[in-house]
Amino acid sequence: MLAITQILQDVQAGRPGAPEELAAALYEELRTVARRDLAGERVGHTLQPTALVNEAWMRLFAGQPTAFENRAHFFSAAATAIRRVLADHARRRQAEKRGGDPGRVPLEEVEAGGAVRAEDVLALDGALARLEKFAPLQSRIVEMRFFGGLTTPELALALEMSESTVERNWRLARAWLRAELDRRDES
Repeated sequence: MLAITQILQDVQAGRPGAPEELAAALYEELRTVARRDLAGERVGHTLQPTALVNEAWMRLFAGQPTAFENRAHFFSAAATAIRRVLADHARRRQAEKRGGDPGRVPLEEVEAGGAVRAEDVLALDGALARLEKFAPLQSRIVEMRFFGGLTTPELALALEMSESTVERNWRLARAWLRAELDRRDES
């Protein structure tokens, strides 16, 4: 099988069959990320890993052709798409429930890449939006690591920086998010 980067370049070049090859090569990895992201949801949750992957895939490839440089760049974009799908789904659920508090995000689960319920996704999504206003790199690192499942070396490659810089920004973002989410819980 061709390397992911080569397949991504073939998709960009419009080679027939390349999108299908890309889907086959990345589908299971995306499903693993989706299963992790949905693991904390209630049994019988209406958004299943396959639906999450399909919706994220549609957002990535619908409309304008998207050029991905490599696997890490693809998963960076996939992390954003997954975040948006989960946040949109959680918003719809909140609207159905006559409001309600999205709840506390257990930041330790974010650190470990663990599962977070859809209600928690709203709180995290809001906190990331606030973080992005003054620290876009840190917000992006959290998004890519949490929603995309990228490792420190993959983040370093995608963001074209050293692993130590990624780790430093990850620590700063976690500290800010912890304080922000704790402050939110107190109000």
